[in-house]
Amino acid sequence: MTIKALEEIYPLGDQAILIEFGKEIDNTVRKRILSFTKQLEQSSLPWMIEYIPAFTTVTIIYDPALLDNASSPYHVAKREICHMLRDSKGFNEEAFRTISIPVCYEDEFGPDLVHVAEVNKLSKEEVIAIHSANEYTVYMIGFAPGFPYLGGMPETIACPRKENPRGKIPAGSVGIAGGQTGVYPIETPGGWQIIGQTPLALFTPEKEEPSLLKAGDRVAFTPVSKAEFYRLREGGEA
Repeated sequence: MTIKALEEIYPLGDQAILIEFGKEIDNTVRKRILSFTKQLEQSSLPWMIEYIPAFTTVTIIYDPALLDNASSPYHVAKREICHMLRDSKGFNEEAFRTISIPVCYEDEFGPDLVHVAEVNKLSKEEVIAIHSANEYTVYMIGFAPGFPYLGGMPETIACPRKENPRGKIPAGSVGIAGGQTGVYPIETPGGWQIIGQTPLALFTPEKEEPSLLKAGDRVAFTPVSKAEFYRLREGGEA
């Protein structure tokens, strides 16, 4: 299926262009964004410095000097982007990975698990079962390096952010904020409700690809014991 023309394309200053695929977060917009970013990866546009996918948009940073003989670099870049969109081949779900992330939901790793259970009138065990039974999709990476915003969490365990954010959240903490779940890849302040922690490193700056996850990946959470958590953290592998 060929992807239709985009709703809007905007300039962002004189070195960036914003492509808006929709006004709301949904699965159709997600697939269009992933299809387009796959095209960008394969296109080797000489003037493109980087691209930044988000929930409903893709921002392309470009070097105006590399748009040869262009009196209006934005319009030249826009024209090339429109050609790419018309030639898009659609979305291939099988091109993305499914990654299992072990999570220890025990009290010392999930200080807000009881609160999430109380808000939803569930037991801790029910929250864990619901959270770990679902498969999630990485919509975007943002907020902190390697932080995955995951779509697909059941509303039955949704919970508002904390009124007073914590000054320090350990790397690997698994949280809930509203109807979303995510994993803190590095130690950072934050206001998500923490229900568990993974021993996996989601962000390793010295690696060629520092982020474990990328947009389009699917994620499954697997409950593990405290002993298994420490064994995996020491071994570095799931």
